[in-house]
Order: sequence, then structure tokens, then C-alpha cells
Amino acid sequence: MKKRNIYLSMRSPEEAKDIFFSSLNSWYMKKEEEIEVEDSFQRVTSQPVFAKISVPHYHGAAMDGVAVRAEKTFSASEVNPLVLTVGKDTLWVNTGQPLPSGFDAVIMVEKLHQLDERHLEIRAPAYPWQNVRKVGEDIVASELIVPRNHVISAYDIGAFIISGNFKIRVWKRPKVLIIPTGSEILSHKKIESLQELSSKNILDSNSYLLSSLVRQNHGIPYIHEPVPDDEGLLKEIIEDALCKDFDLIVINAGSSAGTKDITSNVIKDMGEVLVHGVSIMPGKPTILGIIKGTPIVGNPGYMVSASISFELFIRPILLRFQGMEPTRKNILRAYVGRNIPSRLGIEDFIRVNVGKVGKRYILLPLSRSAGSISTLIRAEGIVRIPQDKEGLEEGEDIEVELLVDKKDVEGSVFIIGSHDISIDILKDEAKRKELPLRISSGNVGSLGGLISLKKGYSHIAGSHLLDPETGTYNVSYVQRYLRGIKVSIFNLVKRLQGLIVQKGNPKGIRGVEDLIREDISFVNRQRGAGTRILLDYKLKEHGIDPQKIRGYENEEYTHMAVAVAVKSGLADCAMGIYAASKALDLDFIPIVEEQYDLIIPSEYLDLGVIKMIIELISSDSFKERMHSLGGYDSSFSGRLWKEIDG
Repeated sequence: MKKRNIYLSMRSPEEAKDIFFSSLNSWYMKKEEEIEVEDSFQRVTSQPVFAKISVPHYHGAAMDGVAVRAEKTFSASEVNPLVLTVGKDTLWVNTGQPLPSGFDAVIMVEKLHQLDERHLEIRAPAYPWQNVRKVGEDIVASELIVPRNHVISAYDIGAFIISGNFKIRVWKRPKVLIIPTGSEILSHKKIESLQELSSKNILDSNSYLLSSLVRQNHGIPYIHEPVPDDEGLLKEIIEDALCKDFDLIVINAGSSAGTKDITSNVIKDMGEVLVHGVSIMPGKPTILGIIKGTPIVGNPGYMVSASISFELFIRPILLRFQGMEPTRKNILRAYVGRNIPSRLGIEDFIRVNVGKVGKRYILLPLSRSAGSISTLIRAEGIVRIPQDKEGLEEGEDIEVELLVDKKDVEGSVFIIGSHDISIDILKDEAKRKELPLRISSGNVGSLGGLISLKKGYSHIAGSHLLDPETGTYNVSYVQRYLRGIKVSIFNLVKRLQGLIVQKGNPKGIRGVEDLIREDISFVNRQRGAGTRILLDYKLKEHGIDPQKIRGYENEEYTHMAVAVAVKSGLADCAMGIYAASKALDLDFIPIVEEQYDLIIPSEYLDLGVIKMIIELISSDSFKERMHSLGGYDSSFSGRLWKEIDG
């Protein structure tokens, strides 16, 4: 039986960095090379660059006109014009042309009065070096152009060439070998179609994420083919890599404490494990070590964990190899829009959406899962929760490290509430039409969306709350939860809600009355979700006790999440929209057509970004896209159908 690895000594991020980077000092040495100047963009100079020639390297005309000897023109005036003979007293010159020998000034053509082909009249004197670019006026030979450890820009390249530098000495880009491990890992290059994937395979995506991050930090990545869980084979590959002058080796996955997590043993056998386990979340299983003078990082297998580990431990090494310093983070202060719990003793890295609502910046947390790839795409900022703090409280004012430009945050619209695919289409339409608009959404259920509006944490709530007493949507809830706030309600879509069941409906489910059967498992939406309220309404209509439904307490936050649960066999049935079942090729039993609205505080209607939203949902292109999904009626999209005066 294989033994598990145990995190014997968990280190804080600061301790881990100190141990790792101080250990590198004993062997660390940057390597330099000489390259052609035209290939030097964004490389880092390893030596200062001095001008080899002056710029300009000759006296040259700064204007179109005639070259003259200044002292011969001192008598010229309006009342006593001076006549110059071309070829004797003066010569024609163009801008940039070398100044003829013996001449020391240029009179611009606009100041000349031509009498005939050979004679010119001037009515003002010239002074020495007037309209002349003198030798070295810009750069003098031997002058410093840029110092060492300078990141070369496009402008630098122009300066290098004009000052006579055609080859530049720079730090070599670090070579990084990325080794994906795990018998289940499969390269996308080894399959011809997605049908070849089985439940035992995981596509190697981390290697390409890490490779791109290495390139972003000016390193040169090499991706090894996936290596199965075999210590002997992994050792052979590392030994071979050590002979090929790699500056850093990253072993992805296999760094945790499972029986197949072999990275720690391999590094320990071949070199030294300096740190195994860092008190961060995500990214705790990170391994830091050295083998024969080469730094080795055991990177966690989950994508979010891998990216955090890269940022903390790999990026600094890549920059250090090239004489670069980490860029300053773009920080702003924002208010926490929802409680964010955290464990004591662990530094938590939370990806968030950030937007400006009214005069305040607001942040809302995204999924906490280390495997939640979508958060890497959707995140607009990162919040760090220190080890000695049990989370963040709603309304707390904290620092956020922005991952997008601040102008994008300024132009963000927060749509918080019930999940619907129409919000994703809306985001894409804004991009397709190249609007200065960024839409951030949070799935907290319809009721959660109204509460978010009430607290001033969002611009718009997406809601489809059915009033069982009147059969209408949203109005009574707005009157109850948004008392004192004047709002406008716009229809976004009407959509089919029903039961999502497995392909072919093998359990023969006909309607909500079948949900109490013992052979049927169910997955529900979260409390406060409009879909859950609709389900409870239908159950009450049929006189069904919800507690008799197997899985009624199992909750998911989106229509796609419940559809995935049915698709994967975790449940036989779920309540959701037709579009979600269609997207995953599941069967659907219609229950009702419901109304999904956007609820907007009227004070925001004059904002440019809100006007864009309304124009988008009223557009033919949006309506056509929604109709094509199936299960949607977009006839009234964009219609203002109700105003409620608080």
C-alpha cells in the first residue's frame, strides 16, 4: 500500500518565499547574450547602452530654406533689405540636409523674397546656428542611452540604431520546462475528436495556462508530454532536463497528499524539498525545491491553485532571471457586497467582480473552488484575506488588486439576481457592438438580487418571482423589499420553465406529481431563487409535501448547474429552463411560461451604461439570438411595463 505525503510543516507565503528565494542565492546567476537590435523589443539589458555616435552626427538644416553665413546678414532690415546671390552668399537646403561647409545658419523659405533665379532678398538678419540642428544636439557620443536592467521599448530600439548600436547585450530569457503528471492526463493533441474522451481522462489545460503565463513574463516555455504516475519515469525526465540547461522546472499536479501524488518523493530523492505546503487557499499543496542547483516547483493540479502558485513563486523567479522587478499592483478600495468566510491560519485569495455603483466601488466574490476555471476568466480583481482573519463582512472597506483597467471598472454594470442565459448573450452583444460597457453578473437568486439593489450593491436585479396570490411576476416582491426606492421594471424575456430529465426520460416522469416517487432523485435551486418559488407554488397546487421529494434540499445556483447534475447522473430530475436542457441534450417537460424582468432603480436610468443596456435588449439582434436558443419569447424584450414609486 502506497503511503500518503503529509504536510509536515505548513509555511506562510512570506516564509515560503524567504526560504525558497534565499536558497537560490547560493547558485543563482543571470546569463546574458548578444542579440540583433531589431530582436530586442521587451528584452532586458544586461549592460548599459552608450551612444557610439552623436545624434545628429552632422550639422543639419532644421528647416527648408537657404544656408547663410550669419555675420554677413547683420545689416539686413525692413528699411535696408539685403540681396544675397545664390551660389556665392547662400545655398538652398532642405530639412535634414547637412549644412554646407562654411555656413552656420538657415533662413526659412517663408522669410525669403526671390528676385530672380540667382538673387534673394532678406529683410532681417540671421543669427549663428539659427534653424540648425547641431552635432550632438539630441545625443552626444558616449552618452548613456539606457542603463542595465532596462526593459527595451519600441522607442529605445529607434534610439539604439540612430546612435550606432546594432547589437545589444541582454539577459537571456529563462527556459522553463513544464511537466504535466497523472495517468489520467491527456493532451488535446493526441485526440482527433471529443468523442475519444472518457470519464477517466482529463485534458491537459494547466500546461498551456502555465506556458502562456511564462511567455507573459518573457520566459521561454517547453511543455513535456503528460507523464503517468511513475516515480522512476518522472526521475528520468527530470534528469534529462537537468542536462539541457533549463533554468526552472515546473511539475504540474501530484503535489498534494494523495497516494498518487509523487512529486514530493521525487524531488526529495533527487535533491531537496524546501517547502511542502503553503498556508494559502487555493494553492496549499505547492512544493518548492532544488535539484542540482535548478529550482523545482511542484504546482497544484487545480487551475486556480496553479495560477496562484505561479504568481507567488514562479513569476518572481522569471523576472529575477531577467533583472526585472514585479510591476506595481493597481489597487483600489471597495466595499464588500456579501459576507466572505475564511479559515483562520490560511491566507485566502478570493477572485471578485468589481464595479462602481453610485459613488462607491463594490466587490462581489466569485466561486471559491480551486477548480473553478470560469473565475479566472470572469475575475476583475483579487482580494487577500489575511491568515489571522475569519473572513470579510458585508459593507467592509478593503483593498482590491485590479486585474482589469480601472476604466473598465468605472464603466461596469452590476446585474445581480437570478441566473439566465440571456445575461450571457447581453454581455456578448455589448462586445460585438464594441460598446464601452462591461457587464458583471452574480447569481444569487431573484430575492438576493432585490436585496442587493436595496443595499446599493448593484445597478440591476434580474428577477422572475411569481406571486402565488395574483399570478403576476415581481411587482409584489418589489413593493415589499424595495420600499422607498422608485424602480422601473423592464421585460428581458419570457421563458419556458419545466422539469429537466435525462435523455429519453428513462424514469417516465410526466410532471411535478412524480417527484415524490422513491425511484426519483431531485436537485433543487437555492432558497430565494425564482425557480424554487415557482416549484413550491406548483407543489402546493398539487398538495405535495416538499420533504417527501428525495433531493429537495440539494441546492445549485444556476440553471446550467442543475442541468449538469441531471446530465452526470447525480439526479434524475431538476426544475429549470428549456434552454439549459437543450444545451446539454437533455429532455424537457414544460410546466409554465414565466416572465424574467430587469428591475432598475429609476435614478440610474439617465446613466449612459444603463441606456446602452436597454437599447441592447430592445435590439433586433438580441431578440433574434434569444429566439434561436429555444424556449424563449423575446417579443417584449426592452419594454418598460411597470414603474413603482417606492
